[in-house]
Amino acid sequence: MADAVSLESSAHESSSIRRASGPRFRTPFGFAAIMRNDPLGFLMKCWRQYGDVVEVRFPPFRTFLFVHPDDVRHILQEGHRNFAKGILFQKLKRIAGEGLVFSDGDLWRRQRQLIQPAFHRERIAAMAQMMTDATAAMLDRWQRPAMSGRSFDVAAEMSKLTLEIVAKALFGTDLGDDNDEFTAAVTAAMVYANHLINHFLTLPLFIPTPANVRGRRAIAALDRIVWKVIERRRRNGIEHGDLLGMLIRARDADTNEAMDDKQLRDEMVTFLNAGHETTAVALSWTWHLLSTHPEVERRMHAQIADVLGQRPPTADDLPDLPYVRMVFEESMRLYPPVWATARETREAVDVGGVRVPARTVITLSQYLTHRHPAFWDDPERFDPERFTPERVAARPEYAYFPFGGGPRGCVGKLFAMLEGPLILATIAQRFRLVAVPGKPVEPHPILSLRPRHGVHVTLEPRRT
Repeated sequence: MADAVSLESSAHESSSIRRASGPRFRTPFGFAAIMRNDPLGFLMKCWRQYGDVVEVRFPPFRTFLFVHPDDVRHILQEGHRNFAKGILFQKLKRIAGEGLVFSDGDLWRRQRQLIQPAFHRERIAAMAQMMTDATAAMLDRWQRPAMSGRSFDVAAEMSKLTLEIVAKALFGTDLGDDNDEFTAAVTAAMVYANHLINHFLTLPLFIPTPANVRGRRAIAALDRIVWKVIERRRRNGIEHGDLLGMLIRARDADTNEAMDDKQLRDEMVTFLNAGHETTAVALSWTWHLLSTHPEVERRMHAQIADVLGQRPPTADDLPDLPYVRMVFEESMRLYPPVWATARETREAVDVGGVRVPARTVITLSQYLTHRHPAFWDDPERFDPERFTPERVAARPEYAYFPFGGGPRGCVGKLFAMLEGPLILATIAQRFRLVAVPGKPVEPHPILSLRPRHGVHVTLEPRRT
């Protein structure tokens, strides 16, 4: 491995606690460079060479990678109190502040209690028609490229659609002319976030390095749009029964104080980013996989036609469209939108048979665990049948964790699992998406696992 100078011994010690094996780097900068250039390849190579627990050393630091579902369960669920968000998430607060994803401790618990009711199952189900209406409006716009045979990037279209849906669902607004600017700002913010994570030394935001200048522009664009929405809502005072309204009305249980505008801004930036980016990425990979696996596509189309005919899908239809859900879930297995996550130990702890010191960053990778051959036969194969109820029940829970897990599992999981299959079914009723030859589709692991060059398709109208 580049810059690696020696390997730790893989011999087991006589006690149950052993020394983990893994690569060593001369400096932290060598490790940071390989994580910038090829993080998926590096982590995959480490796992294949050293096993389910890898210790990477770059004096004076060390970090651990855990891949086995039992260790993932311990870190995210059973022992979660000892694993904080840590220094990497602190860096990302430059962009999203103290939003729910990035906060920790008592602040996170208060935020979660305030936000959880907005994602109640009945509230989410009531959003189904808005989701399908927005998708149908997009499909009407697709008629022109369908008639001309012109190709387009469906990944960009999924990003616009899911941003429109999350803005309406959670904040009762249509971003309108700001939609494209916000989408571009999210992309720039993702690139800046990737820069922050993969550099040990990052200068304060006010210092005008090229990366900081681009980061400031992205943050300014996000802020301009979000502040506009907050100001509009405070001015008109109309109650929409959405997340923003709940946050504006919320009062702290101890102080009875309302959430200030800065905290509102942080929550909105967090949810507008995370709420549309992850589903857009999942849908983009799903269309790529369907376009390259015609038998799976035919089976999905057949089920949609049998259940729905020509009418739009509803939330009540989803139990009768299990294959659509299975396709979506299998896509997130192969290409999880959140491909890795990090924690930092508060105290020394034993995990996976090794001792992890206090204040040590550890990595969990959905991309790796979702390919563990002990739990997934022929793991690189696209096979929605993996998600039949019987096969799901036979696997450990944390063999599959696209939404994280434990108390800090994604609050928007139900939202995503309604939105994704509804969008798939609505689009598949009207069109086949045909891959454009010669257009490479490969993972681009920034903060999310986007397709590096997009997903370019042409449209073929469906005849049912």
